Amino acid sequence: MELSTFGRRFSAQAGILTLMDDLGAALATGNQIMLGGGNPAYIPAIQQRCRERMQQLLADGNAFERLIGDYCSPAGPRRFRQAVAELLRREYGWPLTADNIALTNGSQSAFFYLFNSFAGRYDNGRMKKILLPLAPEYIGYADVGIDGEIFTSNRPRIEFPGNGRFKYHVDFDQLKIDTDIGAICVSRPTNPTGNVLTDNEINRLSQLAAAHHIPLIIDNAYGTPFPNIIFTAATPIWNENIVLSLSLSKFGLPGTRCGIVVAREEIIRVMGGMNAIFNLSPTALGAALAEEMMRSGEIIELSRREIRPFYQAKAERACQTLAHLLRGTDCFIHVPEGAIFLWLWMRDLPISAAELYRRLKERRVVVVPGHYFFPGLPAGWRHCQECIRITFAPDDQTVAAGLRIIAEEVINAYREG
Repeated sequence: MELSTFGRRFSAQAGILTLMDDLGAALATGNQIMLGGGNPAYIPAIQQRCRERMQQLLADGNAFERLIGDYCSPAGPRRFRQAVAELLRREYGWPLTADNIALTNGSQSAFFYLFNSFAGRYDNGRMKKILLPLAPEYIGYADVGIDGEIFTSNRPRIEFPGNGRFKYHVDFDQLKIDTDIGAICVSRPTNPTGNVLTDNEINRLSQLAAAHHIPLIIDNAYGTPFPNIIFTAATPIWNENIVLSLSLSKFGLPGTRCGIVVAREEIIRVMGGMNAIFNLSPTALGAALAEEMMRSGEIIELSRREIRPFYQAKAERACQTLAHLLRGTDCFIHVPEGAIFLWLWMRDLPISAAELYRRLKERRVVVVPGHYFFPGLPAGWRHCQECIRITFAPDDQTVAAGLRIIAEEVINAYREG
């Protein structure tokens, strides 16, 4: 079978494909310690509330039949989009309407649309790229470009606050924006590291984007106001030069595939057009489950009361456990400021992160090797091969068992060197 360039590109081995294959295999067999995926935890209070919403839909006349039997508009159900706009307008004073909101089949679809809208080949033949001002960044970005490599990224400035921790910052002295940059993108909190860019960093990036007449795309899949998996101060920001991506996945609804894009109307029309071409319309289940919670503001209260403290406590326990197991080694854990991951830097590890991944997989522990998280960065920085991403979302017993095996393999690797 001969495939087109497009077919070969999107069927080739990719980091996100490896991650999702590992996740699927772990769920199917049940005999692996899955510390590599981004699946959110089952939080009882959230699951119960979503179950209640489904029961309400089933009991509401023919609401369920309309949900599964009708297409919605290409930008998503207007009532839900209105509810999102009203919530953000009420909470933050942002001047939004339903026409500033579009739904996609998960955030991954949103970034496929956005990145290929602002990067790649233009009508004049010019190639533009997405600037990631701080790598490492989300594994799912790396392979979405139709025109191949569409990213350029910068090494971070590394700060050592003590106690075996480190933190990445944007190195603005090395940040270069020229006419070949089509947009800037950051995640906040950052997947994979749990880093939260400071308000000053975000404001400076917003000003730089505006000065160069390009959008700043902020991936807020783990951020505030929902699911609010963020453990430090961070002010939400939006203006007409910012494209803000939200999601219901980490609220506890990953299977509904509901990404939410907040942007100026011209961009929303582009998103709706792409939805119509690729999907006819986005999936409406997540919107139906969350609409009343969005309209009342309950989604913010649940995120504040249930989701944030749940993950913050798990982050602290996992961080303490891993630090204890690796005491005396040259390992550092990124300050866990949000999201559902620990980012472990094993400085001067004699083997690569890919080899460590292989050894751990032989012991039925699955992580994600760090080299996948540096798209657009010139080769040669050893740091990329010295890091792994570990999720702490599973139950504490599973996480602790996995961390013990990870620590054993890391210590053995150091001894080999």
